[in-house]
Amino acid sequence: MLVRRCPWRSVQLHQFWRPRQIHTREAIYDKRWPDWEVVIGIEVHAQIKSRRKLFSESFTSHPGETPNTTVSAFDSAFPGTLPTLNPKCVELAVRTALALNSKVQHHSAFDRKHYFYSDLPAGYQITQRYAPLASGGYIKLSKGDVSVGITQIQLEQDTAKSSFDGLRRTSLIDLNRAGSGLMEIVSEPDMRSPEEAADYVRTLQAVLRCVGSSDGNMEQGSFRCDVNVSVNKHGQAHGTRCEIKNLNSVKFMMIAITSEVFRHIELLKSGRSVPQDTRGFDENKAETFNLRSKADSPDYRYMPDPNIPPLLLSEEYIETIRKSMPDLPDATRARLLKLGLSERDTDVLMAIDSGREVGFDGELGKGAVFYFDSLAQQRDPRVVVNWMTHELIGQLTARKETFSDNPVSVKQLGELIDLVQDGKITAPSVLAQELSLEAVSEDDSASTRAWCVEAIEALPDEAEAVRQGNPRVLNKLVGKVMQLSRGRADAQTARVVLEDVLRR
Repeated sequence: MLVRRCPWRSVQLHQFWRPRQIHTREAIYDKRWPDWEVVIGIEVHAQIKSRRKLFSESFTSHPGETPNTTVSAFDSAFPGTLPTLNPKCVELAVRTALALNSKVQHHSAFDRKHYFYSDLPAGYQITQRYAPLASGGYIKLSKGDVSVGITQIQLEQDTAKSSFDGLRRTSLIDLNRAGSGLMEIVSEPDMRSPEEAADYVRTLQAVLRCVGSSDGNMEQGSFRCDVNVSVNKHGQAHGTRCEIKNLNSVKFMMIAITSEVFRHIELLKSGRSVPQDTRGFDENKAETFNLRSKADSPDYRYMPDPNIPPLLLSEEYIETIRKSMPDLPDATRARLLKLGLSERDTDVLMAIDSGREVGFDGELGKGAVFYFDSLAQQRDPRVVVNWMTHELIGQLTARKETFSDNPVSVKQLGELIDLVQDGKITAPSVLAQELSLEAVSEDDSASTRAWCVEAIEALPDEAEAVRQGNPRVLNKLVGKVMQLSRGRADAQTARVVLEDVLRR
C-alpha cells in the first residue's frame, strides 16, 4: 500500500547522509594499459515505462510524436500548478530496487535541483538526491565472478528535448518528454574495464526489461548513461574522476571509456595532473571533449520540494510487490539449464527474450522464453528448443523479421512437432509452408523470372551497367531478387534468369 503524509515537514538533510563504502578489487592486468588500473562507475537514467508522467496526468510521448502535444500545465511550469505523484512509477521503481537487491526505504523525499536551461521549464528538476527511494544493492555481471554495487536508486523528472534548426539557426524545444518519470541508478565504482562497463549496462537493461520497469532502449533515449572514469598506478589511490555525459550506445560508451583512459594516462605520464571536469563524446573523432570544469559546475542549490510530502512505503506494500515479481534473468537461465538445454540454446533464448516488447505500467511482455515454456508442456524441452532455434527462428531470420513478428502460434507449432515426432510428416517443409518460406524449385521459373523483372525495374541504372558490359553489378541485382523473394529464390538460378532477361 502506498501511503503519503501531508503537509510537508522539513527534514534535515544530514539525517539522510550515509558514508560511502569504498569497494576494492584485486588488480587486473590489461595489455592495453599494463601498469595502470582503471576505475569506472556509471549513472544510468532509465525512463519508466508508464502510460503517464511522474507528476501529471499527461501521457508519456513516443518517438516521432508531434512536438508539444503531450504536455500539461504542470509539465510546462504554469504558475499555480501542483504535482500529483503517479503511483505506477513508484511501483515500477520498487520492482527495480528489489531486482537489484537494494533496500527500499520506508521513508523517502523529493528535492528541487535548481539550474537554468531552456529544456527545464520550471528552472528546477524534482529528484531524490538526499533521501532516495532505495539504497545499496548489487548486480552480478554475466561474465566472470564480478558483482557491481548499487549506491542508490532515485525517482526524478525527465527534461524536455532541445534540437537545433540549422537552416533557421534556432533552437527548438519539445516539451513532450518534460516530466516523464526517470529512475537514476547510481553504481559503485566497481568496474575495471570498458568491457565490464558494457556487461553492466547490458545486464541492467535485461533486468529492467524483465521486471517491466523500462524498455532500456538506448537508441530512442529511454536509457542514458553518464560514465565516471579515473586512472591510477597499480597499488596507488584512485585517480581524479572525470564524467562523460549522455552516452546512448554501448559501443560508443566502450570507445569513450577507452579514449578517456588513454587521455588520463598521457597526462599522468607527462607529469601533469588530471583536471576534474565533465566531458562529452565526439562520435566522429572517437574522443572526449571538455564541457565544463569543476570550477564551472553549477551550484544546484538543493532544497526539499515544499509541494510534495514525504513518500512513505509500508512493509506490506513492499512485500506485495516482491511476491508478484517475475523470475529474474539469472533464475530463468538456471531453470532452462536444469531442463536440459545446452548453454548455447539457453543463450539464444535469453538473447531473443531480452529484446521482447515491454508493456506499460508493468505489463510483462511474452517473449521467446514464455513461448518456449508454453510449447514445452508435456513435450521434450530439448526437442522444442531445437525446433525454435533452428527452424522457427531460422526462418524468421531469413525473412529479416524479429520474434515479435512470429506468425506461428504455440498451438500450431506444437501440433507440427507432434506430427513430426509421430513420423507422419517431414518438418521443415511444413513449417516453411506455414511461414510462406518454401524455397522456389528450379522448375518454378515463372516466379523467379517475375522477381528478376521487378528487380531490373527497381534498379534501372544497375541493369544498364550490366548491359554495357559490367558483370560485377549483376550481384546487386541478384541481391535485390533475394530481397524481393525473401530468400526463397535460388541465387544461381536468379543470376541465369537475369542474364537472359538483360540480353533481350
